[in-house]
Formats: sequence, C-alpha cells, structure tokens
Amino acid sequence: MQGTIDGFSYGLVTPLVAYFMACLGGALGLRCTTRSMLVSHSWRPGWLALGSAAIGSGIWTMHFVAMMGFTVRGTPIHYDKAMTFASLAVAIIMVGVGIFIVGYKGARGTALFTGGTITGLGIASMHYLGMASMSLDGKLEYNTVTVGISVAIAMGAATAALWAAGQVRGFLWSVGASLVMGLAVSGMHYTGMAALSVHLHGTAEPATGESPAALLAPMLIGPLAFLLLAGVVVMFDPLMVMGKPTVAPVEQKPGIPAHTHVRHSAHRLRFRPRRTVEHRGSRTPQNR
Repeated sequence: MQGTIDGFSYGLVTPLVAYFMACLGGALGLRCTTRSMLVSHSWRPGWLALGSAAIGSGIWTMHFVAMMGFTVRGTPIHYDKAMTFASLAVAIIMVGVGIFIVGYKGARGTALFTGGTITGLGIASMHYLGMASMSLDGKLEYNTVTVGISVAIAMGAATAALWAAGQVRGFLWSVGASLVMGLAVSGMHYTGMAALSVHLHGTAEPATGESPAALLAPMLIGPLAFLLLAGVVVMFDPLMVMGKPTVAPVEQKPGIPAHTHVRHSAHRLRFRPRRTVEHRGSRTPQNR
C-alpha cells in the first residue's frame, strides 16, 4: 500500500526555520573560510576547522528541522540515534575536506572543482544518511533521476559558495553568498524529498527507535549552541567584518626591505660606471 507523505505538517514554519539555519551555518562557515585566507599558516587550520563545523552543523540542523514537519499517514516515524549522529559526522568531515582543499589551494580551477564536489557530496550524503535513520512500518523508495538532480544541486551550490568565499569581497558579499547557499541547500533537501515514496507494509507493528520530538529536539540544542558560539567569535573578530586584512601578513614583511635594497643597489651599479666614463672623457682633451 502506498503511503501518503506530508512534508509540511506545520505549514511554512519548518521550511522557513530550516532555511534560516542553513543560511546561518553557511554564513559563519564562509566567513571563517574567508578569514583563513587572511592569516598566517599557523592559524589557518583552526579557522578552516571552525568553518567546516559551522557549515556541517548548519545543514544538519536544517535537515532535521525540516524533517520535524515530515509525516507519513498511517504509520509513526522513529529515528535511530546512532545513524542520526553519524549523518552529522559525515557532514562535518566531508565538508571539511572540501573547505581545506580550497583554503590551501585557492578557490579556482581544479581545487575549486574538487572542493565543491566533495562538499556537495557531503551535503547529499548527510541528507540520505539522515533519511536512512528513519524507522517506520514501510519501505522507502527513491526516483533515481530526481535523486541525481538533488545531488547536482548540492554540488553546484557548494562550488558557488566556496568560490564566493575565496573572493574576499567583504561582509555583504558573504551574506549574499550564504543566502544563495541556504536556498540551494533547502532546494536540494526538498528535491530529495520529492524523489521519495513510501510503500507501507500494513503489519501495524510498532517501529523501533525514538520519536521525532523525543530525539530531534534535544539533539538540535548542541548544534544550535555551537552556531551561536561561532557567531560570537565572528562578531568579535574585526577582520571578519572588514573582509580584508588591515596589516600585511607576517610572511610578507621580511621580503619588503630585501626587495627595496636590491632595487637601490642595482640602480647605483647601473649609473656609477656611466658617470665615471663621462668624467674621464671630459678630462682627456685638457691633458692633451
């Protein structure tokens, strides 16, 4: 028997809150990625790790906030706790790999394509692993073409967001990129949900696991607190708001006097022989 799916049982509340969480995580993650490009190499891993955790937590929170409005008529839905936590870990790790590639190799060419692809696959993996954590009296089935479209949306969104982070064009630029990224992540989520159909078994056996309210509500507190803490770090870092360094990076300072000295010495060596030749030439007629 085919089950009736309702992804908006709370109306527009869950989609809007989910979109906000995706934008918040994206904004913090992109600003941390931008910040990592303005500091010395010793500080870069910390900022990239913070950005990875922010984006991964944001998209994971977005997914399960949206899933709180998901119901299937005729059967209760429960979630496996271990697999739900695993989806969060997969999101942070795969997003982190993509962000570290862009953070060290630059947001262009092969590095951008590779980083965006891995980050997009991380977003899609989190989504479908989170869907696999559901337990109900039925079987989940997916349309292959629609699933492929959702994965392509995730990869395109991640690539565009990482490119925007690498431009370092200021705070408003990153805010706009995070809004686009949040829209794309939400679009990927609901495209993936459109690919879903549920075939009910009709056995009336209770599903194992915990209910959405009992499981998801406490689990969302941790990522929400982390996103708020990351937001405080961003707000109190002046370079994060300015979007460009106020002082030249430490690695470039020793090279400035060296280049200046070379230029002056080369200038003197080039003109001294000329002055000497001209001076001797002017004395030759007088001696004769």
